[in-house]
Amino acid sequence: MIALLLPLLGAVSAAISPVRAQSVVTLIVTDPLTGIALGGADPVAYFTENALVPGRAEYAFTWQNVPWYFSSAANRDVFARAPEVYAPQFGGHDGMGVARGFVADSDPRFFTVFKQRLYLFFSAANREAFLMAPDAAAARAESLWPELSRNLSIN
Repeated sequence: MIALLLPLLGAVSAAISPVRAQSVVTLIVTDPLTGIALGGADPVAYFTENALVPGRAEYAFTWQNVPWYFSSAANRDVFARAPEVYAPQFGGHDGMGVARGFVADSDPRFFTVFKQRLYLFFSAANREAFLMAPDAAAARAESLWPELSRNLSIN
């Protein structure tokens, strides 16, 4: 009797085993549910307000196939003219992680504007580590980014 049940149990366990999805890391960090960059924060406001300012869908702009939200039409228009200036370095991946040789998502609450560039970080600790030697960390991240970004998918 048990010999008859074993093939059946094998088929049932195969049918209910979890499916494993391949991890996909995108070039620009986006909210996994909405697909919006910076979790909906206004990238220009990091420069003008030195703060995370929520954007609004009515002021959306699509750049690199990703929607970006802005707190005003003026900020949207400024970004549209020069997105490379206002978009976060490394597609919004953790700047300190990149400097250490790996790609990690970031949290838009943890940021710094260094040499007129926006850097985001996974945590306050990573931001503080970056700020201990920002020139060295930024230079190392810049040198590693081309190789690290090679296998990231386009959004």
